[in-house]
Amino acid sequence: MAEKFLMPKLSPTMEEGQIARWVKSEGDTFEANETLAEVDTDKATMEMTALTGGTLLKILKGEGETAALGEAIAITGNKGEDISALLSEVSSNGKKAEPRPEAKSEPPASAGGEAVAADKSKSKPEDVPPQSETRAAASVPPDKEQVSTVANGRMIVSPIAARMAADNGIDLRSISGSGPNGRIIKRDIEQALAGGTQTAAATKPFTPATQVGSSAYRDEPTSKIRQVIASRLAESIGPIPTFYLTVEIEMDTALGVRKQINANLSENEKISVNDIIVKAAAMSLLKHPWVNASYQNKNVRFYEQADIGVAVAIDEGLITPVVRGANLKGLAEISAEIKDLASKAKDKKLQPEQYTGATFSISNLGMMGIKEFTAIINPPEAAIIAVGGANPTPVVRDGQVVVRSIMNVTMSCDHRVVDGATGARFLQTFKQMLETPAMMLM
Repeated sequence: MAEKFLMPKLSPTMEEGQIARWVKSEGDTFEANETLAEVDTDKATMEMTALTGGTLLKILKGEGETAALGEAIAITGNKGEDISALLSEVSSNGKKAEPRPEAKSEPPASAGGEAVAADKSKSKPEDVPPQSETRAAASVPPDKEQVSTVANGRMIVSPIAARMAADNGIDLRSISGSGPNGRIIKRDIEQALAGGTQTAAATKPFTPATQVGSSAYRDEPTSKIRQVIASRLAESIGPIPTFYLTVEIEMDTALGVRKQINANLSENEKISVNDIIVKAAAMSLLKHPWVNASYQNKNVRFYEQADIGVAVAIDEGLITPVVRGANLKGLAEISAEIKDLASKAKDKKLQPEQYTGATFSISNLGMMGIKEFTAIINPPEAAIIAVGGANPTPVVRDGQVVVRSIMNVTMSCDHRVVDGATGARFLQTFKQMLETPAMMLM
């Protein structure tokens, strides 16, 4: 059955291709995987192959002509088929279908099977069979067309011709290009090789720099967790007017309290610095309700308890299990709950209600040696704090230089809910809670 042969996608960024030359002529038969034409893309000259055998009944795009992805460039089918309807269809779409000067004018003289290098005429460009793209992409590395300057002007060389010339020590200045505008193409190099062309380059071979093709890759299905992460973060960074506030916090007292508490706990019960941070944030949120809130278009929703989302790294990315009512829980209880949630997160056993619905989030990268960073708000929350490590730092206190464990905390704020002064006051309270842990009891 005769059908239109569409311009395939031969490189990831290709939007159109230019026919460098037809390897087959009208009336020629071809086998599956045989090259029909060479196409110049935005990246390279690629060999366009057929998926099945057939006969090239009509060339619609001649050498030097350009076609968009999915545009008909030829008609293929079985020998002697009537293609008038397809020619009429192509003409009605504004695509010229007259014989090309380069094409043979005699009728097809050999039989063949169906040719399928792309999908049917109603296909969209992105529906081109992936086999064609893979096969073409493997043919030639994505080198850009080379343009060299010689004494009498410019010398234009296709990527594949330049590669063949370099590999065989052929001086391109001795080649007369037969392509459009005198372009040196693969056929010219083949003819030079067949004729035994000897050049100065043959005695002094050109040694090209190391050439590395594009990296191999693999596609893996996106996990549901990663899809949710991507969706939520895309919601955040675009429409949410975000600003950032950073504060330095002395952690010496909090570290001392942690040491005292852990001295009376078993190994699996010991609390972390992050547990203390969660508790301090929860208590601070109750004092600053505009931070423990979310923008809801026609209203602002204020939450009565502090449900803290704690960022946990898993294989698929980042997830934030939620400590419900953290303001009501002690440090040991918060610690045990976070350990349990983190374990479930890594085992992919978290239920949706365990990682959604936080009123505020904390992302702590201090244990990874990060000093300071900014985090992206997790909608519909109004803020998130990014916690760095507590590092020994020389500071001036009472006119003396002393060393303190300083931790940098940056808060990302949704300006639709949290104003600058509101965010600053929250951080002041948060700082006081950590520098004077007894304030968490108030």
